[in-house]
Amino acid sequence: MLECEKEILNLKKRLNEIKEFALEKELDLSTEIEKLENEIQAMEIKVYETLSPMDKLTLSRMIERPTSLDYIERIFDNFIEFHGDRQYRDDPCIVGGIARLNDIAVTVIGQQKGRNMKENIFRNFGMPNPEGYRKALRLMEQAEKFNRPVICFVDTPGAYPGMGAEERGQGEAIARNLMKMSSLKVPIITIVIGEGGSGGALAMSVADEIWMLEHAVYSILTPEGFATILWKDSKKAKEAADIMKITAQDLKQFNIIDKIIKEPLGGAHINVDETAEIIKSSLLAVPFKDMKDNIQETIDLRYKKYRRIGQYSE
Repeated sequence: MLECEKEILNLKKRLNEIKEFALEKELDLSTEIEKLENEIQAMEIKVYETLSPMDKLTLSRMIERPTSLDYIERIFDNFIEFHGDRQYRDDPCIVGGIARLNDIAVTVIGQQKGRNMKENIFRNFGMPNPEGYRKALRLMEQAEKFNRPVICFVDTPGAYPGMGAEERGQGEAIARNLMKMSSLKVPIITIVIGEGGSGGALAMSVADEIWMLEHAVYSILTPEGFATILWKDSKKAKEAADIMKITAQDLKQFNIIDKIIKEPLGGAHINVDETAEIIKSSLLAVPFKDMKDNIQETIDLRYKKYRRIGQYSE
């Protein structure tokens, strides 16, 4: 729970107590109840419209936040999951396969965090190994062969930095994904649904369009890592988050992302079905057929998109 949500929670408890008291004593307290409900609503709007970057980071990491599979189950029909990179093993942190977006055949790939501690251990807390990125690449190349658009869901603090991952070529796997995605001959849409951290997120983000949920974050590394490198003190993560420009609103302003997807008041976890429906409507508005019919133009625009990113002053 965010610090700013505690006062709202206290007011909601008070509201429930008043309702129970009115029911028990058979009193008409509708005026007081309505006044308190309006106060809570106004406070919620104010709080969620003025979240700090660190608040958004905390929200993006909440265990209650919907995962890639939560969205895949709600947005797509007939999802069939594929496993393995055909080189080493299957990485449970990357889920992917084929599905239908209404009547459009698509390939869906997502970075999957756990919904509890046991599942988080199985999913490696959303930190992919190189075999996960190679599985994603295999699915992208399959999508290219069968002319299916690729839709990626990003939600990771970063690629797994363990010794085994490095020995198996973590950097090479990420770099190969970047290279292949830049020229993949099918449309690519990437959606950052939670935490988009470092090269681990970028390896699935070289897309024709990058979208972010309203309270998602996307950054070169975690604020804790940034603070440790810059100030040798991870406790300064809040200050780091303020200057890193990690929020969807900041990144849209810099033209690094293309679209911000509105979340229900309080965050995507408040109403997963509503969030999924908004994402689905946005995906159905993408002109996939035109992009596939003019694929060379699509690839050229993708290239120019990344050439334009970045601002500097002399």
